Amino acid sequence: MVFGLGIDIIEIARVKKSIQDFGDRFISKVYTEKEIEYCNSKSNKYQHFAARFAAKEAVYKALASGWKGGSMSWKDIEILNEPSGLPKVKLSGMLQEFLSNDKDLKISMSHSDNYVTCVAIIFSRIESSAH
Repeated sequence: MVFGLGIDIIEIARVKKSIQDFGDRFISKVYTEKEIEYCNSKSNKYQHFAARFAAKEAVYKALASGWKGGSMSWKDIEILNEPSGLPKVKLSGMLQEFLSNDKDLKISMSHSDNYVTCVAIIFSRIESSAH
């Protein structure tokens, strides 16, 4: 069963402009230390910052359909990578409790030269026996 679905697309140049205009104030508001370290280690860091921004937006949209817990911060949604390179989401605070043992959250990210996109899905880990 699907509990939530979210998608986002953003221009890389828009995120680059925010970083250039607002610098550390923008970066430290939106990204965790691990995300900042990861993005800054890449040759095209703006693409990676934009991808994480789109992922956070997509996750927020997927959560919005079932989240009743109040406010959340950008940093409550952390985008990391599996050893294989696949992206994964780490939730913290009250969001972590929302994804109980019976729900899972997966994301898929993609990019071109100018845009990044992400889709997020929250689904049941437990198969329903009812048909």
